[in-house]
Amino acid sequence: MVLKGRRPSRARLTGSAYVYLLRCRDRTFYTGWTTDLDRRVARHQAGTGARYTRSRLPVELVYMERLPDRHQARRREWTVRRLSHEEKADLASRVDHPRSSR
Repeated sequence: MVLKGRRPSRARLTGSAYVYLLRCRDRTFYTGWTTDLDRRVARHQAGTGARYTRSRLPVELVYMERLPDRHQARRREWTVRRLSHEEKADLASRVDHPRSSR
């Protein structure tokens, strides 16, 4: 499969994936998954990410989890999306923030 003239690397197809939580300007949360966290967050910040975040800039990365593959990341994203606002805020405020160990 070719996307915009580039072939995805094998690492992107079979490697780690991330679930992330962004806090938007209006204090709401956006949950997503990606194989390239830095690039994805930069796209959100640039206003070229999800439609939801475009009108709520700036956004802040407040939580992330590294998972072994895309399938598990999508499953975890589904679970996190269904959390209440308070549960997401608790997740974001964890002391053992996974981003710091990266």
